Amino acid sequence: MNNTTYNWNGELIHSDTLKIGLDNRGLNYGDGVFETLKYANGRINFWEDHYFRLMSSMRIMRMEIPMSFSAEYLEEQLLQTVQENKLDTARIKLLILRKPGGLYTPQLNDVDYLVTASSLEQARFVLNEEGLTIDMYKDFYKPKNLLSNLKGASAQLYTLASVFRKENGLDECLLLNDQKYLTETISSNIFLVKGKEVITPSLKSGCLKGIIRKQVLEILSKMDYAAVEQENISPFELQKVDEVFLTNTIQGIRWVKRYRKKEFGCKLSAELTEKLNVKAALG
Repeated sequence: MNNTTYNWNGELIHSDTLKIGLDNRGLNYGDGVFETLKYANGRINFWEDHYFRLMSSMRIMRMEIPMSFSAEYLEEQLLQTVQENKLDTARIKLLILRKPGGLYTPQLNDVDYLVTASSLEQARFVLNEEGLTIDMYKDFYKPKNLLSNLKGASAQLYTLASVFRKENGLDECLLLNDQKYLTETISSNIFLVKGKEVITPSLKSGCLKGIIRKQVLEILSKMDYAAVEQENISPFELQKVDEVFLTNTIQGIRWVKRYRKKEFGCKLSAELTEKLNVKAALG
């Protein structure tokens, strides 16, 4: 029997009693937004950044933000869910769904929310020992618009790219925007290191407004590197750089060893991982 406890609109319930109606708009239309968060050492990493991104996403999606949705209230709901599941280190998902009603046109803009939590092994961010092997996914492209910056409940592009990744024995896939420039990967933002310059696709490229991306840019601003957010990065730039690394909330920083015949190092990736751990510990 599965004893996992979920949080549905503030009520802690066991997974076998959670009932989601067939009229759920997330199920029918992908009408929702979400945050994936990491709980470690008794706190949620970079909670304030996650909270403000979530509020921005809900506004973009024209959802009615409940008066109760303060940073303190939502944080308490997340922590209660982690504690109820007796987890020391956890991956948390906070899913916001527009309430049932209507077809494409919603009857309501009010929301439901669901919190889930599952166990993670590592509290600290640990750089991968073996570098990743990546390639490009080119069957479909990511549009350049504001919706591309948020974490939406519909993940068709990421799912198809993941199928391609699995079929080709890759660790990750590069995603391009509709102008054929780099945006991100399936699960991460991407950074390219060339000498003392670190380049990452700007938000205008259509990449996710990543939380760890933001932390890394802040760290780089205090180091002897020039961090550049660039809208149009050609995939050919990968053949010219010294290092490539990826960032996301759960894994922190992962370094890429190989893109086709090109191989990369991981010197800056290792240094940034240590600094990211310090930043997470400080809040």
